[in-house]
Amino acid sequence: MAEIILKPEELQPSAELARKTLEQLDRILLGRKELHRLVLIGVLARGHVLLEGLPGLGKTALVKTIGQILKLDFKRIQFTPDLMPGDVLGSHILQETGSGKRELVFQPGPVFTNILLADEINRASPKTQSAMLETMQENCVTLLGTTRPLPQPFFVLASQNPIELEGTYPLPEAQLDRFLFRVMFDNVDAEVLTQIISERRRGELPTPTWQMERIDLETLFATMGKIYLPAPVSRYIARLVTATHPGSAEATEPVNKYVSYGASPRAAIAIAEAARGNALVSGRPSVGFEDVKLVAQPVLNHRLILNYQARFDRMTPAKLVAELITQLDETGLNLPKDVTVAKAN
Repeated sequence: MAEIILKPEELQPSAELARKTLEQLDRILLGRKELHRLVLIGVLARGHVLLEGLPGLGKTALVKTIGQILKLDFKRIQFTPDLMPGDVLGSHILQETGSGKRELVFQPGPVFTNILLADEINRASPKTQSAMLETMQENCVTLLGTTRPLPQPFFVLASQNPIELEGTYPLPEAQLDRFLFRVMFDNVDAEVLTQIISERRRGELPTPTWQMERIDLETLFATMGKIYLPAPVSRYIARLVTATHPGSAEATEPVNKYVSYGASPRAAIAIAEAARGNALVSGRPSVGFEDVKLVAQPVLNHRLILNYQARFDRMTPAKLVAELITQLDETGLNLPKDVTVAKAN
């Protein structure tokens, strides 16, 4: 059965909701339009986002602002080496009932929320980090044989400091793979910094002038499910992920030289969903090659495991992905460089 492509009048309300959300984010948090777009795409794709950057760049402010605009419950956990799994998931407390009996009563942890800010997640011990795996993949918590679903929607927006490594525990690959995006928080330029100093006394942020209702968010998610993914674009995503594996037919010389392990099938799923999100934000009913190229970098940059030679040559996952996107032919036909083809829309 052929998929039905959304008509402009069917797509327009959702595209307008996305536009208003980005407008609020750009008004409240200055100088980060591209980052705001990626985080919104992550929300639309129902994915988790890892925010990497130095302290004081506005990671916490971004997560709080998203919660305000979407009118979702927000909680924050400051991860430290002594944090225990029960501090995140919740625990059972012995309480006395009205009849005088004692029984274990479950007290939900901060993970029972819609948006969870896991601040400096790499400071927690591996035991506590592993407690997040089930919540991020299954959207539930299992304790003492009882499985409890988390509120929906549920997103983990985690932060980590890329330079202060003393007393930290690097995230295992299995947990990194659960993050849809890894987004880099860079410093803003002097012009934006001047505007922040002039308009943000004591760093206080303005309140949103518009907020999304729950039914609007459900409309966005429903529209996401109807964004069309053409077969040529789907094939391009599969080839792109396959090309990250050394020794594959699509692998480039840098991949064969520097990559030990490529991206998992979960990466292909993530690219497809994120590309749908970018198409929706752009007001288009179907995914094009340009959507894949925009989201491929944040999806793949934390999923490639490089070898020691890459460190010596200062090769990064970002550079490898950029080269792959440049060299991999969209059509798979290996056409000459001066031949162009119509892109899938």
